[in-house]
Amino acid sequence: MKITTSLPEIKNEKGHAIPIGLTIGNFDGVHAGHRQLLEKIRVECEKNDLSFVVVTFIPHPQKILQPEKERFLLNSYEKRRDLLAELGVNYLVELKFTRDFSTLPPETFMKNHLFNYEGLRNFYLGYDFAFGANKQGGHDLATEICKPRGVKVEIQPKFELSGEVVSSTSVRELLLQGKVDHAAKYLGRTFHLEGVVIKGEGRGKKIGFPTANIQVSPDLIVPQNGVYVTRTRYQNMTYQSVTNIGHNPTFKEGHQLHIETNIFDFDTDIYGEKLEIEFIRKLRDERKFPTVNDLIDQIRSDVETSRQVLKA
Repeated sequence: MKITTSLPEIKNEKGHAIPIGLTIGNFDGVHAGHRQLLEKIRVECEKNDLSFVVVTFIPHPQKILQPEKERFLLNSYEKRRDLLAELGVNYLVELKFTRDFSTLPPETFMKNHLFNYEGLRNFYLGYDFAFGANKQGGHDLATEICKPRGVKVEIQPKFELSGEVVSSTSVRELLLQGKVDHAAKYLGRTFHLEGVVIKGEGRGKKIGFPTANIQVSPDLIVPQNGVYVTRTRYQNMTYQSVTNIGHNPTFKEGHQLHIETNIFDFDTDIYGEKLEIEFIRKLRDERKFPTVNDLIDQIRSDVETSRQVLKA
């Protein structure tokens, strides 16, 4: 998959535009609904000898329109690229989203960013597609603009799971409730959280359960506080683990969020290294224990339960 910042950058060896089929969206999480949509478009593009193009935005529009809002992205932009590449996208166009960009009327947006490319043949829209300032543009306007230009518009049906519409918003809600296993069904894969290992206070090591303290981007959503069965990926190797998200109430009172992972049968120094945590199931809520020994007993039980879940 090739990544560009505008459609005109897509050219053949002679520097000419190529025939493309295009869809546009944020694709945060690349969830099961996205995956079904993108797979169908990929097949259509192959059938019509079109290169498959996805147009998206960096940063996510929420970052510009609601800058005070933190922890809403389901994955990093890098992870989004990887997921889209796995689905057979040929070209990913990442348009820079700014405050000025957000005020473009829908007609201007399409003229400046889609119809500045003469190779556009098919335009695939999701069932809830809306674009332009205040999302004023929809299916009817897109069809009205595309038709005289000979661009075919296809509207894709909504994707439901057990009678519920799958959306990035619904996945976020499940994660904030700690329902990571339910969220996995909506995502079509387990939820992953990426971060860098930073130095902590070393309490885990002192009580016999050393942990990797993970620092994640403030843009990335974090599941509800609690203890989770997880797998941890480090340098192309996957290890069993248990992960605590919370504020370490047994040791102190505070508001700083900690993400700490005890990786089983692992003793490598990984400060500064990148980890990817895969969330399987929530074990319990975080709570304050009367004594450190009570905490140790509970962690021992958490580790054993996690091993059994991961063995199943």
